[in-house]
Amino acid sequence: MTRTSFAADPAQSRGREFAEDRTGTRGPRTEFQRDRDRIIHSIAFRRLRHKTQVFIAPDGDHYRVRLTHSLEVAQIGRVVARALGLDEDLAEALCLAHDIGHPPFGHAGEQALDEALRPCGGFDHNAQSLRTLMRLESPYCDHDGLNLSWEVLEGLAKHNGPVVAPNWALAELDTAFPLELGSWPSLEAQVAALSDDIAYDNHDIDDGLRAGFLQLDDLLTLDFIADQWRRVEKRFPHAPQDRRLRELIRGQIGLMVNDLVAQTRENTRDVLSIEEIRAAGRPLASFSPTLAVEERKLKRFMYDRLYYHPDQAAAAETAREVIARLFSAFLRDSSLLAERWFQTLPDIEPGRSRHIADFIAGMTDRYAIDQHAHIFGRTPAGLRNV
Repeated sequence: MTRTSFAADPAQSRGREFAEDRTGTRGPRTEFQRDRDRIIHSIAFRRLRHKTQVFIAPDGDHYRVRLTHSLEVAQIGRVVARALGLDEDLAEALCLAHDIGHPPFGHAGEQALDEALRPCGGFDHNAQSLRTLMRLESPYCDHDGLNLSWEVLEGLAKHNGPVVAPNWALAELDTAFPLELGSWPSLEAQVAALSDDIAYDNHDIDDGLRAGFLQLDDLLTLDFIADQWRRVEKRFPHAPQDRRLRELIRGQIGLMVNDLVAQTRENTRDVLSIEEIRAAGRPLASFSPTLAVEERKLKRFMYDRLYYHPDQAAAAETAREVIARLFSAFLRDSSLLAERWFQTLPDIEPGRSRHIADFIAGMTDRYAIDQHAHIFGRTPAGLRNV
C-alpha cells in the first residue's frame, strides 16, 4: 500500500520530552517502532494480562483480559492503517498502550479511585495511561518514563478527540510537554480508537456468549447481526454451533473493518497533509452513517444485557468496595504500602493521595485481591462470576 501524504512520518516526529543519546543505537528502527517496542517491553504492559476486560478476575482461561484485548485491538489497527496507507507502527503502538492506565477491576476500580481522589482532582484511566508512560514506568537511568514520541503521547491523550478540560494528571503532563490538546489527533490515533470499538464490540459478544450472559436469540434482534448470522447459516449449515458463533464474530469484525476503511477513504479523499487531519474540526476516521447507527444499537444492547447484567453489577460493586477499602487502609497506615512506594510517599496532600492511587492503579486484579486478604484477613466473596 502506498503511503499517503497525511500519514504520520516518523522521520518528521516532533521529538521526545527528554533528549536521548543515540550512541550505540539498538537496531535500525524508526521512532514509532522504538515507541512500540518500549511499550511491549514495559512492566505496565505485562501487568495487563491480569487486569479485567469484561469479567473480573476470571477463572476460565478462555476469557479475554486487558492484555489479550490490547493485542486484538493492535491486530485490527495494523490492518486498517495498512489499508489506508498510514504509519502502521504508530497505529500499533497506540493500540497496544491505550488501556495501560486501567486500574484493577476495570471501570469498577476506576470509579472507586475517582471517588477516593475527588478532593484531590479525581482519577481518569486515560490520563493515568499518560501518567504511567511519562512518569511512573521508569526503566531508564537518565529520565522518568518511557520517553515516548510526541505523536504517540498526543494520540493517547486525544484518541477520543480534543480534550477541552483535562484533569489534573493530563494538565500537568501537558504543561511539561505540550500535546496541543484542543486539536484532533493523527488519523492513526483515530483509527486506533475505532479499532478498540471493533474489538470490544465483537469480542465481548464472544465472551458473553461463552459465559452464558448473552443468548444468540437476543443478539439476533439486532438486524445487522441477524444478517451476518443468516450468511453463516447458509455457508455452514452443518457446522457445530460453537464454530458458527466464532464465524459470526469474525464476519462482524470483517464487516466493520471494511466499512471503516471505505468510509475513511471517502472522508479523506481531498486531504493532503496531517495538518489538515488535525485542523478538520471533526474525526475523519469513521464508520459509514448506516453502520454508525447499528454500532450504537449494539453498544446499548451490550450495556443492557452484559455490562449491567445483575451478576456483573454485583461483582463490580464488590470490586469497587475492595479498591475503596485498600485506598482507605493505605491512607490510614502508609506502612502497608510496598516498600518502594512507602519510601517515596509525599508528606502532604494532594500528592499523598495521588501517590497511593498510582500504587493501586498499577495493581493487577489478583494482586489487589491478595492485598485485601493480607490487610483484612479475607478474600471478598462474589468477585468472580465466571
